[in-house]
Amino acid sequence: QVQLVESGGGSVQAGGSLRLSCAASGRTSSRYVMGWFRQAQGKEREFAAAISWAGLTSTYADSVKGRFTISKDNAKNTVYLQMNNLKAEDTAIYYCASRDRNIMSRTLSDYPYWGQGTQVTVSS
Repeated sequence: QVQLVESGGGSVQAGGSLRLSCAASGRTSSRYVMGWFRQAQGKEREFAAAISWAGLTSTYADSVKGRFTISKDNAKNTVYLQMNNLKAEDTAIYYCASRDRNIMSRTLSDYPYWGQGTQVTVSS
C-alpha cells in the first residue's frame, strides 16, 4: 500500500506562485513514477506533470509547461510541484499519484495510488 498526502494549496492572485508537496509512505515499489493531476470544477481530471523515480526524467502538460516544475526528494519521500505565473484557469483540486512501474505516463488509469487532493484557487 501507498499513502500520499498533499499540502501547500491555497488562494493566490494571478501571476503568483505556490509550491505543492506530496508526502509519500508505503512500498517503494509502488511509487516508481510520481505524477500531479488536477481537476477543475465540472471538468475531468487531467494530467499536469510526472517525474521518474530518480528524478532524471519529467514530463508536463502543454498547459503548464514553462510555468510548473516537478521535483522530488527521495530522502524525504516527497514530491513537489512548483507553480509560477499562475492563471485563473489553473484553479483546481491538485492530486498526487503514483504508479508501480518505472514508465512515464500521462494516463490517469496508469496510476493506482492517489492522494486526497489540495485546492488551488487563482483569482484574476
